[in-house]
Amino acid sequence: MGLILDSSVLIAAERQGQNARQMLSAIARRAGETEIALSVVTLIELAHGAARADTAQRKAKRQQFIQELLTALPIHPVTVPVALRVGQISTARTRLKACASHSLIC
Repeated sequence: MGLILDSSVLIAAERQGQNARQMLSAIARRAGETEIALSVVTLIELAHGAARADTAQRKAKRQQFIQELLTALPIHPVTVPVALRVGQISTARTRLKACASHSLIC
């Protein structure tokens, strides 16, 4: 089993001024021996954010962040079975959130 980093975690770290190495060190301390990786979808989201940067400096910083991630982590492709499973997990999480907001028992 491994840990696939969500873009929201990476974006939050970048916005807090952390570089990828600092962020990965903090996650590795908590994850222990668990493999950490990225999904190609996360990489697309990060590349999109870099392309949309409002200044050249911010764009360069985001591109450097991405390069550090590419050097440090494996990138996993999204296969059809993975995509279908993620869709099921997303639906289950939505139901759990709705359940939690209305009652302790569903």
